[in-house]
Parts: sequence; structure tokens; C-alpha cells
Amino acid sequence: MRIIESVDEMRTACAGMRRSGRMLAFVPTMGYLHTGHLALVERARAEADTVAASIYVNPTQFAPGEDLATYPRDLDGDIVKLEAAGCDLLYLPREEEIYPDGFATYVTVDGITARYEGAFRPAHFRGVATIVAKLFNIVGPDVAVFGQKDAQQVAVIGRMIRDLNVGIRLAIVETVRDPDGLAMSSRNVRLSPDERREALSISAALRAGRESIAAGADIAHARERLLGTLSPSIELDYADIIDPHTFDVPVDGGGPLLGIIAGRIGQTRLIDNMRLDAAAER
Repeated sequence: MRIIESVDEMRTACAGMRRSGRMLAFVPTMGYLHTGHLALVERARAEADTVAASIYVNPTQFAPGEDLATYPRDLDGDIVKLEAAGCDLLYLPREEEIYPDGFATYVTVDGITARYEGAFRPAHFRGVATIVAKLFNIVGPDVAVFGQKDAQQVAVIGRMIRDLNVGIRLAIVETVRDPDGLAMSSRNVRLSPDERREALSISAALRAGRESIAAGADIAHARERLLGTLSPSIELDYADIIDPHTFDVPVDGGGPLLGIIAGRIGQTRLIDNMRLDAAAER
């Protein structure tokens, strides 16, 4: 696996692969990799001839007081995991090249970013869209692979790609879960054993919402059951049933439905989601 730090070197390496006719799949990450991230690399290997990944803890998607300084990092371990997973190129962006002095250009996706994560984390999606757009410009992949766990991020990036005519196809990988149902996250290591047990009510609530929809309940009743299954110890930011493409609340259950939950358990903020409609893959 080749490790690259400079913009020019990464751009040249990726351009050379495209000129040789090799399809390139790209997996952007913030590091501290777990099985869920490696599932993205596995999907990338299935999608293209060459796999590139990046590790960069992007400061512009963290608000003041959020966990940028304490965000878990393990670069040496990440390198070993990516190499074993078959990654060909690893891009480790230099801070001074990504956000040079005087940086003043940001990508903003309106509408979809005003709700849920966007409402609770102001400017978060502006930071996400900006760094993803920059990475797309540097790497120039044919396919970009993201995880369904960050469902609103997926919707935002999909909208950006469509609106700006970015010639990149998105490949979305279903959320990878531990055997107990908890969605894999770099933040899970912060949970105490008791907190982890309480956190399991998140996936249980999503399953309850899915079961309600499958049984013919309307969205309002499915939402009530979802909320009623959550542990009262969770400091809830939101729990809702929405359209996964627009993040609007549907007027009926005739289209695609996504259950979404975010909240804090102790000092750890967790998010999760699950398709609820009958057409969703199980």
C-alpha cells in the first residue's frame, strides 16, 4: 500500500491509474477504523480495480465544544488494517494544504441540512460537504463508498453530487452491527458496560418501528412504538421516521421510510438508523 501526504502526489497517482484504464474506488474516513470501515474497503474492492482511502479528522465539521481534540486516533493500527484489507493508496492530507491560511470557500447544501443532525450540529454538514468536495477533486474517483450509518451525510453528499454534476457514483454499504445489535462506531469505546446495555435500546427501537410498519401501522403509531422502546436514560436529540432521500417527514407510508435516532448516553453521542419500509433490504 502506497501512503501519500501531498495533494499533488495524490492527484498524480490517481490520474495515472485512470489513464491506464483502471477504475478507482475511494473510501474517505476519519480513522480509528473498525469492521464497519473495512466493509467499505471490501465493497470498494468489488466495485473497482484500485482502492484509495483517506484518513483525516476534519476540523470544520466539529462545532466548538465537540470532541475534535478527543476524537479517537490510531494511525499505525489503521495502516495495518487498510493494508490487510487490500487498500492500494492511502491519502493522509496535510492540514496546511487542506485548509491553508486565508481559506474562505465552503460548500453548503441547503434544505436537507436544516433538520436533525444539521439542527443539532450547526455548520457540521458545511464542513462535511467541503472536505468531501475537496477530496473528490484531489482523488477523482469513479466510485465513492460511504456507510449507511451516517444516513443524512449520505443524503447530503448525494445531493451535492447531483447538484454540482460531479461525475462520481455513490456506493452505499449497510450499517455493520455488533452481534448485540449496536451499530459500530469509533465512539463506542467510550461506553461503560452499563451504558452499552442502555445503548442497545436504540437498535431495539428501530426494529420496533420496522415491525410496526410491517404490521400495517401508520407512521404516527410506528413513531410512538419506536419512542416507547428507547431507554429513558438516553438524552434524546431526535427520533423520527423520515424519507431517506429528503429527510422530510412523509405524509403517508407509501414510499421509502427510514427510522433515525440520535442521543447521548453519558458523555457519548450515538446515532443510528434503519430502513423500515417493506421494500428495504433486511
